[in-house]
Formats: sequence, C-alpha cells, structure tokens
Amino acid sequence: MNAHPDTHPDAHPDAHPKAHPDVFGSVHLGYIVIETNRFADWRRFGTDAIGMHHDELSHDLMRFRLDDHECRFLLRRGPAEDVVALGWHLDDHTTFEHIEARVRTHGVPAVPGSAEEARLRGVERLLRFPGPKGITQEIYTTPVLATDPLTMLASGWVTGDSGMGHVALTSARPALMRGYFSTVFDARLTDFIDETISGVKLKIRFLRVNERHHSIAVAALRGLPVDPVRTRVQHLNIQAASLDDLARSYARVHELGFDMALSVGQHTNDRELSYYARTPSGFEWEVGWNPLVVDETTWEPSTHQGISVWGHTPVGQTIVDRLGQFRHGTRSLLHPEQTVPALSGGGIPDD
Repeated sequence: MNAHPDTHPDAHPDAHPKAHPDVFGSVHLGYIVIETNRFADWRRFGTDAIGMHHDELSHDLMRFRLDDHECRFLLRRGPAEDVVALGWHLDDHTTFEHIEARVRTHGVPAVPGSAEEARLRGVERLLRFPGPKGITQEIYTTPVLATDPLTMLASGWVTGDSGMGHVALTSARPALMRGYFSTVFDARLTDFIDETISGVKLKIRFLRVNERHHSIAVAALRGLPVDPVRTRVQHLNIQAASLDDLARSYARVHELGFDMALSVGQHTNDRELSYYARTPSGFEWEVGWNPLVVDETTWEPSTHQGISVWGHTPVGQTIVDRLGQFRHGTRSLLHPEQTVPALSGGGIPDD
C-alpha cells in the first residue's frame, strides 16, 4: 500500500517545550539484555542464521557483537524468554547527569550498576531505572571496545551515530509510553502508521532519539485496551550493511529451520527493506537494510496507511496462533500493564 501523508497537529517536536536541556541527538540504543533458558538455540540463531559474532562467557552468559563494542546483546540464563533491559549510550557525562537528574527529580529510583554488571555489558559504568512494561532502562557513556577481531558471517552492521537498531513494543497505554520516552530521552514523534490486520485496527507510533527514523515503536489496538503479545517486546531490529547480507541471512534462517514471521518487504514510512524471523524466545527479530535517515531541518510527522509498500507477508501463521494472541489479549485485561506514571508526563494524546 502507498503512504498517504497527513500531518498531525500535535506532532511537531516543539509542541511540548521543556525547561531542561534537550538531550535529543545525544542518545543511542547501545545494547539489549535478553533472559532465556534456550542457549543452544540462541547460539545457532545468532551466529549461524543472523550472522553475528558470538562470545561464550560462561554456562549462564553469552554475548553477541555487531561491531567493535564488546557487547551489543547480553544473554543471561533465566525463565523470562524476553528482553529485560535496554542500554542507552549517551554522548557525554553532561547528558548522563541531565537524564539522571530528571529521573530522580520525578521521584523515580535510579540505581548504579555494579562493576560486574558493567563488565558484562561492556561499559565503564551504568545507571538503571524502571521502564515501561517492566523493561529496565540503563544509561552509560563509555563503551568498552573489543580487542579481538569480529568473526561472523555478515560483512557488517550499521550502528554509529544512529545506534544499533530499534525495539518495537505493543501497549494498552501508548500515550503513557510515548510520554515516558519523551520525558526521559526527549524522544520526538517521527510518524504514525494505521494498519488493519484481520479486522483489528492498529495505530503504531514511531519515536526517534537521533537521526535514525525510530529507536522505539509503540503499537496499540485502536479502541481496545488490550495487549495481544505475550512478550514485553514485539520485535527488535538490527541493520545489515548490505543487501547481500540481508538476503544471505534470510536464506540461512530458512535453511536452518528457524521460523519466519514475515517475508521480505519494504516499509511505507522508513522505506527499510527487511524480513522478520521468530527468535527462540518467541519475539521477532527484524533484519533490515537501507532505511532513510531523518533530516531534522525538513522532517514533518505524517500518517501512513499500512506498514508495507510491498511484501512482509505472514509466514506459517495458523488459526492456533491467532487464538493464542486473542487469549493473551483477554488475559491482559486482568493484569494491568506496567507503567512509570511519574516519568510519563500524564501521557501525550495524539488521536
């Protein structure tokens, strides 16, 4: 489907001026912590299918690398089968202090990570505080660079100033989630997507903290305060350095027998070419290539109809899968979504 821009009246980044210094542009998604008991499957998925560098730390800990940073994904043994923390790389100590101050000023506890926790994440020091859906947010300024060369099937991954990719979450409280990332990281609204899947209407909000089109995406069912996804994240994304890397990893995912969630396609808003595989923990993993980079001098948020220009066809989804989503959505009514009201600014209404 083609995109139909429709500028939103509440979408301009200056619509909610802040008294404190703006940290936008100084924040980059740096690492992701995953808790799982499926280490063997994750090792095959990460190295043999996706094509990342793998480091075995112990029976209960392993890491994946994308570049010269010691850690981009930390996997620790445990029952969650989910993302449990996001690490945000900050440009300098001034930015670190600004974010720490605003978290504490709002009465939210911020706890320094231990030296061992910092070592495992490949950073010099970190500070953690509560985040939406129970995903801990961690900030740091200085990554530790690896001395060993990369050994991986991919030729490379795009990180740098735009961070290492993005994370997508589903939410029954999307205004509060958008308010959280605006309050903590000065996230700006990039655009919206309206999509209808099996008669259910979705609204997806895309939030950026730097030049990357989005580092956080928040999807919600319109008119229904339910969350249809079991995991805290719906998917995470990393950006391949070349189209050849994307195509080869897509083939390896199939050849190794891992489930594919969505076939190759192109998104309407960021124009990224990508596919979605299903991880051993159940959430999805998007490998993308060549998304557009936002120009802050000209960008205006808009609404697009449908997530894809072409492709992204569901693969292997059965009526059992859909019934499972329906059951989870029903259960979510009984268990309110975890939010951090003090950091959510009362929520930012947008529809």
